[in-house]
Amino acid sequence: MRFSKEIKIGVISIISLALLMLGVNFLKGNSFFGGDDVYYGFFPNSGGVAAACSVVLNGVPVGKVLRVEYVPENPPDQLVKITFNLQAENLKITKGSVLKVGAVDLFNKGIILTLGTDSKKGYYKPGDDIVGISAQDMLEQVQAYADPLVQNFQAVMIKIDKVLSSFSSFWDNSATSELEGSLREVKEAISRFGSVAYELELLVQNEKTQIDRIFNNLESITQNLKMSNDKISTILGNAQKITDDLVTSEFKSVIQNANKTINMVNTLLTDANNGKGSLGMLLKDDKLVKELEKTNKDVQNLVKDIELHPERYIHISLLGAKSKGVHLNESDEKKLRKVLDSIPE
Repeated sequence: MRFSKEIKIGVISIISLALLMLGVNFLKGNSFFGGDDVYYGFFPNSGGVAAACSVVLNGVPVGKVLRVEYVPENPPDQLVKITFNLQAENLKITKGSVLKVGAVDLFNKGIILTLGTDSKKGYYKPGDDIVGISAQDMLEQVQAYADPLVQNFQAVMIKIDKVLSSFSSFWDNSATSELEGSLREVKEAISRFGSVAYELELLVQNEKTQIDRIFNNLESITQNLKMSNDKISTILGNAQKITDDLVTSEFKSVIQNANKTINMVNTLLTDANNGKGSLGMLLKDDKLVKELEKTNKDVQNLVKDIELHPERYIHISLLGAKSKGVHLNESDEKKLRKVLDSIPE
């Protein structure tokens, strides 16, 4: 079957157009036949990333950047929207992963993907928005490293300049004259020190005999002390023994007896305070006091009754009359009067 020339030209045109579309799609970053997962990342700046840059995972390209857009209405950390795809099969982005725009190697820019390790948080779905960060490029890193060095170098240069200025001002004419004066004073001081040393040497030579005597006396004193060391130790030991004997014999017994006496007095006072014993009953028992008062009152009444009516108690027989009551002889009568006289009114 033969095709006409027009049909052949049309088929070739269609195939060329399809290949052109596939090539353009591939150059844009999509797979040759399409069907890639597309995600949207938001960054504070683009970091130099443009369309067709690579998405890198552990140094391996796994996708392409499709579009880079500026979105002014977004927050400051999400002003740049980057659309990218993942071309690797069965690759999912774990929630908690880090997207970073910056240099993927020495010459190229792209998106650096660091997957999260906790799969329990879930995965991003195709079409989800992911907030990323911007990495420092090499120039910024070098600048960040060099700035402190430059500042320190400037500070060192300022200090060196101050030191040189001070050194230069020190060696002017006035400083030279001051230095000469100081050296002259040092020389005079050394000369005076030499004179003092010479006079001290003369003094030692003149008083050498006296100094020898002093040291000999000191040596004899220390020798006598050394020889008397045993005697001094014996005297101190005897004194210690005497004091120990005093403490362990008389003084100790006196202290013990005093403690016993104090304990007895405390016991007696405690018993009296608690109403024990005669003293305690006298202090605490009102019944005994009342009985003593009643007895005293009865004795007073008895004495008054005897004074008013002695015939009730003493009967004296007159003219041979028969006596009544209790008969008292002269001795008993004297004893009774003595008792009555001893009772206070």
